[in-house]
Amino acid sequence: MHTAPSRPSHARLLATGAAVVTVVLWASAFVSIRSAGEVYSPGALALGRLLAGALVLGVICLIRREGPPPRTAWRGIAISGVLWFGFYSVALNWGEQQVDAGTAALVVNIGPLLIALLGTRLLGDPMPPRLLAGMAVSFAGAVTVGLSMSGEGGASVLGVVLCLLAAIAYAGGVVAQKPTLGRASALQVTTYGCLVGAVCCLPFAGQLVRETADAPVTATLNMVYLGVFPLALAFTTWAYALARTTASRMGATTYAVPALVVLMSWLALGEVPGALTLVGGALCLAGVAVSRSRQRISTPKGAGPHTHAAPPRGAPSHDEPAAGERRTSPTRS
Repeated sequence: MHTAPSRPSHARLLATGAAVVTVVLWASAFVSIRSAGEVYSPGALALGRLLAGALVLGVICLIRREGPPPRTAWRGIAISGVLWFGFYSVALNWGEQQVDAGTAALVVNIGPLLIALLGTRLLGDPMPPRLLAGMAVSFAGAVTVGLSMSGEGGASVLGVVLCLLAAIAYAGGVVAQKPTLGRASALQVTTYGCLVGAVCCLPFAGQLVRETADAPVTATLNMVYLGVFPLALAFTTWAYALARTTASRMGATTYAVPALVVLMSWLALGEVPGALTLVGGALCLAGVAVSRSRQRISTPKGAGPHTHAAPPRGAPSHDEPAAGERRTSPTRS
């Protein structure tokens, strides 16, 4: 009796769960940033968040006895640390203080499109029709959400430029991080990327000390929450999932964030969304579902139910663990 192996499906399930954890926690970050950003300046908030995340990640590394990443991984870690952990955090915090939430959502959501373009060009990521269609639907939903929320505040040229730079840094950081995950674990890549970002933000240490002394406890707790959960935990689950799929597909997954932000703002802040906002959020989720769906491969005539076409010689399998990972340690992240 032939039993189909369950390991690939189990690995896909874990990767999907990691992606879900990431987008939920990243969505919750927007609610916390709105509170902490009223007290902390952009650079101080970024540094405080990175320090909290680095502390938690460092403790986890010690408990798991994770050593430093190999030399071959440091280039990608350094690039993603500077662009994504450091520059992106400051630019986004600053940009969101200059423009309304709708404008920020519109500009920042260019990021997944840039990831897809850079991933195809630099990493050789495939661009199947379903992924393109899903991204188009999700981007239309993000535009709808942004337009429905625009007009609630002012928008400046500086704010738009900062959000655009944040989107570019986000895309560059993800594309630099992807090949690095074949040489180091998700925990190593996240921990040392966070440390690199914290070092880049050290010039804001004086502001952080002064503002923490005068900040209410709730704002400081929000900053710590941002470092522990949306950064330390969510960036690690992101890296775990990214190691098991393409950068383009993972970028498309983040289009679920605007829809979740709308829902969380409704539940946590009592901000009742309008009909247009709800339609946009539904489009975002629908697009993500389409982009992550897998095209069914028709079974050749005469083939048995367990017959699978062999991949071309030398071609990598997405069901196999990423290079550098141990088969005997499937839970390593």
